[in-house]
Amino acid sequence: MRARLRPGLLLRPLDLAGTGLFALQGGLTAAAAGLDVFGVLVISFVTAVGGGIVRDVLLGDTPPAVFRDLAYPVTAVAGGAVVVLSYGLVRDVPRELLLPLDAAALGLFAVVGAAKAVDHGMSPLLAALLGAMTGVGGGVMRDVLLGGVPLILRSDVYAVAALAGAAVTAVGLRYGGPRVLMLAAGFAVCVVIRLLALRQGWNLPRVAG
Repeated sequence: MRARLRPGLLLRPLDLAGTGLFALQGGLTAAAAGLDVFGVLVISFVTAVGGGIVRDVLLGDTPPAVFRDLAYPVTAVAGGAVVVLSYGLVRDVPRELLLPLDAAALGLFAVVGAAKAVDHGMSPLLAALLGAMTGVGGGVMRDVLLGGVPLILRSDVYAVAALAGAAVTAVGLRYGGPRVLMLAAGFAVCVVIRLLALRQGWNLPRVAG
């Protein structure tokens, strides 16, 4: 019994950490767009839990964790509340310091999504795709609600970083790699690719119009 519980016990804190980081990132984006307090909290919540809801629904793990575990909505709302209550301070934090937080949240959600998919019997390919969807899902919802083109469709190899990290974790777990090591490796790959893309200005080729 303990062996069966161990994966969930490991994934839950990682999932909650990603939820909190994405809540902060979503709240900051909403505040910068000029939304009121309610709008900031809504965007923060959607950014934080959107990817996890998509993941759980596709895996048939319903109702999604956010509706079963009070820690998820509390973490998401708390992240938005931090932005509302301290925006005068955090809005002046240099962008270079905030980007690693976004990359970390992306990496956490990507590897947790991939690991959970492997646990549900998915192939490495499908698990990697689901992990990437988990990582970018909340951001897509955020951008759509804010009236913009989702980030994954226009710049920064955002989804590619999530897919690469999720693939490392999915393949490693599928073929018996140590769970903690595979999660850490996938997370590192995602974060490094994301930050290098930002630093070097990498973008996928655009279709000429």
